[in-house]
Amino acid sequence: MNPYSSTTGVPVAGIFNDSFPPILDGVATAVVNYAQWLGKMGFSPVVVTPSNPAATPVDFPTMRYFSLPIFNRHPYRYGYPKLDFTIWRRLRKTPFSILHAHCPFSSGRLALYAKKISGVPLVATFHSKYRTDLEHSFRHTPWMVPVIMRRILDFFNACDEVWIPQAEVERTVREYGYHGSLQVVENGIDFAGLSDGETQRLHSEARLRLGIAPSTLSLIFVGQHILEKGIEVIIRALALLPLDTDFRMDFIGTGYAAESMKHLSVKLGLEKKVIFHGIVSDREELRDLYAASDLFLFPSFYDNAPLVVREAAALGSPSVLLSGSTAAEVIEDGVNGFLSERTPEAYASLILDLYRDPERIERAGTRARHTIVRSWEDVVGEVADRYQALIRRNPH
Repeated sequence: MNPYSSTTGVPVAGIFNDSFPPILDGVATAVVNYAQWLGKMGFSPVVVTPSNPAATPVDFPTMRYFSLPIFNRHPYRYGYPKLDFTIWRRLRKTPFSILHAHCPFSSGRLALYAKKISGVPLVATFHSKYRTDLEHSFRHTPWMVPVIMRRILDFFNACDEVWIPQAEVERTVREYGYHGSLQVVENGIDFAGLSDGETQRLHSEARLRLGIAPSTLSLIFVGQHILEKGIEVIIRALALLPLDTDFRMDFIGTGYAAESMKHLSVKLGLEKKVIFHGIVSDREELRDLYAASDLFLFPSFYDNAPLVVREAAALGSPSVLLSGSTAAEVIEDGVNGFLSERTPEAYASLILDLYRDPERIERAGTRARHTIVRSWEDVVGEVADRYQALIRRNPH
């Protein structure tokens, strides 16, 4: 019997993405939560993703296909379905009711194939600034970028619906040349639902466990350690703070720039105040690091709707973002977060001002938690309703 089929009329939702645990970026987190919550909301989910030798078991079905590591982007892998003859047969034998691609690359192409053979609706979410990724990956062969961008546009044009995680992302999609309709479907947070009192308690307990003094300004960054996300701006800004500034900086994640950032922090004399944790896969440990922090630093023009900003907000930590960035759409400066120019001097000046006014940070953190945080249960409930409407409109 096909392990992905349903004998009870339960609709089968195919969720396609190139990143998946042990990769812990925002899109992989979204895919895992989609699958977990859809399984509780009347769907039978199956995730289609490249194989990974470090993969850990999950409590929903997956279809994995042949992949190889991506040079300079550990732990990312690229899928090669043309070298995996079994994936095509498995897709043909699975009675999909709805398809959802969270990337336009190898997994997205498999979603297009599944749409072609099954005739069911295909949704795609535009999560990332793909051109920026391509310009970095093909910096030695820049002529490849427009070629691949045309393929990405062809992919989105072939979908029945295109979703974006917040309204400001439309600007990027239009710049890329997509002219179709767009639906805003936000992402959720698995730390949502805490009360003010619970957040304050977690903050105190986490700082005690981590050995962070009440007077210390605790700063955090979570995400890929790549220059596009502004991590060098963070380190150079911290080096400009007065020597008597009592702070601690936690970097969570990995990426091609991780080692160079470690060397830079040592060069600038920050090695006693800056901690590089690498990947933190334990969500409870990550929650502690968020909860202990006062400010989430994210000087990135690269990201569209970063989950990490909302995760930090869920635990009372407001973000310091860049004026004019897509990520800053949900932030009102000084109310539920803070905005800066993208220079180390401007970023350092704002951090120092906030260090001297902790009540301002606390007020913004409380407001952020009340304004930009939604639970995955709430979000995927909306997704399930949208799926059902698409299925009804497109019988096959």
